[in-house]
Amino acid sequence: MPAVTDHAQPLPNPVLRPLAHVRGRWQRWWQARLPRSDTLTLTQRNVYILPTRAGFMLAGTLLLLLVASINYQLNLGYLLTFLLGGSAIVSTYISHGTLRGLTLVLHPVEAHHADAPSKLRISLHNNRAAARYGIGLRIYGEDPHAPWVWCDVPGQGSTDTELVLPGLARGRHAVPMLTAETRFPLGIFRVWTLWRPAASVLVYPQAEALPPALPEGQAHSHGGNAARHVASSEFDGVRPYRRGDPLKSIVWKKAAKTDELVSRDSLQAQHFQLWLDLSKTQGASLEQRLSRLCAWVLQSEAQELDYGLRLPGLELPPEQGEMHKRKCLEALALY
Repeated sequence: MPAVTDHAQPLPNPVLRPLAHVRGRWQRWWQARLPRSDTLTLTQRNVYILPTRAGFMLAGTLLLLLVASINYQLNLGYLLTFLLGGSAIVSTYISHGTLRGLTLVLHPVEAHHADAPSKLRISLHNNRAAARYGIGLRIYGEDPHAPWVWCDVPGQGSTDTELVLPGLARGRHAVPMLTAETRFPLGIFRVWTLWRPAASVLVYPQAEALPPALPEGQAHSHGGNAARHVASSEFDGVRPYRRGDPLKSIVWKKAAKTDELVSRDSLQAQHFQLWLDLSKTQGASLEQRLSRLCAWVLQSEAQELDYGLRLPGLELPPEQGEMHKRKCLEALALY
């Protein structure tokens, strides 16, 4: 089975863009040193701060005001310069404190099919009395013009937010690096952190839109001269409910439609086994064949049939239920 896929940005061409190539190599080395964890508590060791363009413009303006105040001996100029400078210094502490002490928690990522986006649900926990404003999250390395997901975290509370990771192929993928940022309160300092979650995303094959009928059920070796059975939209081996029948043998979908309890006839059903075999599928590529098997698994589970899965080197015996369906879909995803 394939290993977890880690989506990393390709390095620039070292001949055409040597500086960008060196910068990319350094970023990869630095990011690889970050530990993987689904819970991250932000401290002064993993929160970074630098001035923004507005911050540099403010610094230049303050320098110009100071020179003019010294040259013309303007007391009000001194007052304005030091007032703005003091406000900038205080905003440094406020900006850094907006992220410092915050705890980020990534919830387990639900498995899904290849035709659906991956949704990353993140909780931000604030253990201090003051609220935190203007916190943005996004997937690191995306288009720099892509929008951020912004939120506020109340004092002694938490906020849930969601990031969308599109375009994942079949398989198991590592959750990419995430980043959180704030420029509160004045926008003259950018405070950010980088986060490498340990979770992974399991992506099932995309189910075939119009799959053919389910394959024929194979007779047991001890089933005598029983004829071959073709799976249909209705389970043929049913009988009226008898007192003492186990709950798992009741066909609940039929009971919901007709208000009559019916049970599977185990004596009839035990003669046949429904096997979903990769070698029996047809398709131009492996992905198309796995897509058909995925559709058959969903169809068999919807009809409450006992079905098994056969892949080269793997065989799951016939069964039914949510756990069995997930085992089959996981086997298809990781094949």
